[in-house]
Amino acid sequence: MTLAFLITSLIVCVSPGTGVLYTLGTGLSRGSRASVVAAFGCTLGICPHIAAAILGLAAVLHASAVAFQTFKYVGVAYLLLMAWSTLRERGALKVERQTGARSDRQVIATAIAINLLNPKLSIFFMAFLPQFIGASEPHPMLRMLGLSGAFMAMTFVIFVGYGLFAASIRDHVVSRPRVLTWMRRAFAGAFVALGAKLALSER
Repeated sequence: MTLAFLITSLIVCVSPGTGVLYTLGTGLSRGSRASVVAAFGCTLGICPHIAAAILGLAAVLHASAVAFQTFKYVGVAYLLLMAWSTLRERGALKVERQTGARSDRQVIATAIAINLLNPKLSIFFMAFLPQFIGASEPHPMLRMLGLSGAFMAMTFVIFVGYGLFAASIRDHVVSRPRVLTWMRRAFAGAFVALGAKLALSER
């Protein structure tokens, strides 16, 4: 049961999404330290969804069309803002020659917001975690917390890997303005695509 959970979690974590995109962008634009901070922030952004699943708040999102649609479109708007900021050189790919120019708190806050404003994560945890908790489990809450912790740890490690890879090619990208321009467009397009996917998603 645990092995199946880990394999499924690995597939989910490796799959590109908003968190991966932000971590890659941070590594490219601000270096390795900032990419690790971004990975940490994205991982922290999972906590509210886990809490929602445990407390049953995710069920409200799933059952209430109004609540789900409201939360969903706030997330869509935020992704479109990220896309616009990236194109305007103020977002994920704003290159800073001094990699410490932006505070860790700002990077973490943006990363948390990216994962927080995704109602599908709450519903994912509500539908995903219970499948790996047996009916005879004596302490289902502890089991859920343990599995959630494993998912978060895997997320952090994988995101750090993405971020450090991006940081390793940073100098090659920064020294080529034309490449950086196309990468900004690609990242902005990816944010728009993810926003469109979220907008068209159903409960």
